[in-house]
Amino acid sequence: MSTTLDRLLDGRVVLRQGRDGYRAGMDAGLLAAALDASEGEMLAEFGCGAGAALLCAAWRLTGASFVGVERDPEAAALAGENAAANGMGARVRVQNSDITQLGTSLKVDQVFFNPPFFDDPAALRPPKDEKRAAWLTGDVPFADWVRCAARALKAKGKLTLIHRADRLADILTALERSFGSVVIKPIHPRAGEPAKRVIVRATIGGKSPLVLLAPLILHDGESHSAEAHAILRGKAVLEMTP
Repeated sequence: MSTTLDRLLDGRVVLRQGRDGYRAGMDAGLLAAALDASEGEMLAEFGCGAGAALLCAAWRLTGASFVGVERDPEAAALAGENAAANGMGARVRVQNSDITQLGTSLKVDQVFFNPPFFDDPAALRPPKDEKRAAWLTGDVPFADWVRCAARALKAKGKLTLIHRADRLADILTALERSFGSVVIKPIHPRAGEPAKRVIVRATIGGKSPLVLLAPLILHDGESHSAEAHAILRGKAVLEMTP
C-alpha cells in the first residue's frame, strides 16, 4: 500500500495512511474531540482505519486506554504502527477483527465510531484494489454497528458517533432498543446553512430526555470559525454535556 505521512492536531499526532481511497479528515478530529473519559476507562473505536480518531483521542485522554477494531488487515497494521510511532503503544492496541464477529469477547466503557459514508464523491479517490473499494462503501448496516457496540459496552457504557445529519432518524431508530439519554450536537458548515453532520452520544439503558445541543459552526467565511479552529488543533474540546 502506498502511504503518506500526515500530521494532526498541529503536529501533535503523526499518521501514516493510505494514499488512495478513504483518508482521515475533519470528521475524525471532531469525533475525538467529543470524547471524555475517567481515569482507567477503556475505549474502543470500531472501524479505526489507520487510527486518526483513535490516536487523537488517546493524545487527549491520557488516563484512558484504547483498542481499535479494524477488519482491513493493511489498515489495522498501519494503525498499530502509528500508535507505536506516537509513543502510545502501551495504551493503544489494535485488533484486526470484524465488529460483527466480536460477540461478547470485548467489554469496554465506551465505544466510538465514524462508520463508512461518503457524500462528496469528488473527495474520494477509490482504491485500485476492488476488495478494499467494496469495503470502503460500508457493507455493514448501520443498525449492526449499534448492536455490536451495545454488546461490547459495560453497564451504563457510552456510545459516541459522527454521521451524516440526514441519517439522524436512522440513528435514533437504531439506538431505541438498548440506548437512552441521547445527546445530539449538530455540525453546520456555515451559519445559516443546514447541518451536514451530527455527533450523537447515548448511554446503555439511559433514561434522561433527549438533548439537542447548540450547534458547532465550522466556517466563518472561507476560514474555520474560532471554535472549530481550536478544536481541530487540540486546543479545545467539543462539549457534549447538556
